[in-house]
Amino acid sequence: MPVGPNYSGRVLAPIEPTPVAGMRFGIAAARFNEEITSGLLSGAMSALTAAGVREGDVTLVWVPGALELPLACRWLAETARFDAVLALGCVLRGETDHYEHVCTQAARGVLDASLATSVPVGFGVLTRATFELAMARAGDDADNKGGEAARAALAMAALRPAIARLSLRGS
Repeated sequence: MPVGPNYSGRVLAPIEPTPVAGMRFGIAAARFNEEITSGLLSGAMSALTAAGVREGDVTLVWVPGALELPLACRWLAETARFDAVLALGCVLRGETDHYEHVCTQAARGVLDASLATSVPVGFGVLTRATFELAMARAGDDADNKGGEAARAALAMAALRPAIARLSLRGS
């Protein structure tokens, strides 16, 4: 893996987003803009099952909207049952600045949940100007952001034990 001409340290091989057998995932999905969120959920489930995650190893909880996602993600992570969690939702721009506040706080809250628990949280919350733009990111194709969030969660769930093995081997 190229890292630059002056790098002389150790390089950990790239971690493929393929989970160890039995990895479990929690998903918090927002009901607000449910048509879009359902598309994100479909993309996430497709990505998880394509990577070998069994449907029985996925737990789904529904929350009212994007602002409730951070707390639900934290609760899921705090169970110590999941190797990673996903936050799925959609915030559409309206005529007020409410959109900016919801987007910012949802993103920050999900990040805080991950940092507070050390459980990776894949961020699949769309923040789009229109319904049509959001649907374009929640469709049945490679651009589905739910699938992208699931692949990020898979990669991070696989990375943690790889890094832990480094500490066991010493320097």
